[in-house]
Amino acid sequence: MVTDFTPWVSLTGGILIGLSAVLLMAFHGRVFGATGILAGVLNPAGSSDFAWRAWLLAGMVSGPLAFRLLMGEMPAIDVPVSTGALIVGGFIVGLGVTFGSGCTSGHGVCGMARLSRRSITATITFMITTAITVYVVRHVFGGL
Repeated sequence: MVTDFTPWVSLTGGILIGLSAVLLMAFHGRVFGATGILAGVLNPAGSSDFAWRAWLLAGMVSGPLAFRLLMGEMPAIDVPVSTGALIVGGFIVGLGVTFGSGCTSGHGVCGMARLSRRSITATITFMITTAITVYVVRHVFGGL
């Protein structure tokens, strides 16, 4: 299994995520946690809270369209696992987000920037678990 590294696209994406987190904190006083934002759209607490969450999600979903306008083609998406593995992985991530009180964007981007011990611990846990999972899937199971 080969993983193609795209440094310029990755750098641009990282800059946009960081800028989004800073702007959300500056204008709304809210932490950029993608799963919390999605949860707020699916179960809205108030109309003003719903609006910025919905706009932010619309921006996330429209990213590939912006890529197409800039590059002339849709981004290549290669998912090297089965649909079943995606569903199981999504369920596991959902459990992790629930038990970890947030996702990688909330803890890794925003929480670590605020030097939150809980977020630093969560991010270290994410990274270790990711490394173990990649090793097991690629080298023990042969890339499902």
